[in-house]
Amino acid sequence: MEKMLNLVYAFVLLGFVTTCTATTYLVGDTSGWDISTNLATWAQDKTFNVGDVLLFQYSSSHSVSEVKKEAFDKCETTNVLKTYSGGNSTITLTKPGERYFVCGNKLHCLGGMKLQVNVENNQDYAPAGQPESSSGSDEQGQGASNINPKPSSRTNFPTSNSAFKSVKSEVFVFASLGLMASMLLSLKI
Repeated sequence: MEKMLNLVYAFVLLGFVTTCTATTYLVGDTSGWDISTNLATWAQDKTFNVGDVLLFQYSSSHSVSEVKKEAFDKCETTNVLKTYSGGNSTITLTKPGERYFVCGNKLHCLGGMKLQVNVENNQDYAPAGQPESSSGSDEQGQGASNINPKPSSRTNFPTSNSAFKSVKSEVFVFASLGLMASMLLSLKI
């Protein structure tokens, strides 16, 4: 009976870890959020789901503004939903539908520095209570200081991350090792 219970725990843990994942996309891949990046082509072959994260990395001459479709089409940078600056911003896609992002410099936006993503409703990747967005940079009107340093490289292509971002991966590793150890001990007894 104890062996069966340990197997059930193992399968529950495995199922939990594999179903609670989201993808982090480095916008523009190694080029980042930059006027030289063809952002429309970059987004074309990607499927964005609820719970996925967009990571914008950019120089100090840029910013990221989320806007409505009308502002996106006209590169209107004065009426924005939210603005991020500081070179390293993450935006969590929390609901299905179209999302629109432009560079805060209108000339850069007119030059193609804008991104439209269609977020699909994939509930397998949508943890409850996930925050709208987080940023290592100032959000317009909030005056928060930049507490996250800019990464030294731009080589982190889309990866799977735990949906529970406050829990480090080591916790899952140690929990798995502990479960395996208890299973092995119960087999020997």
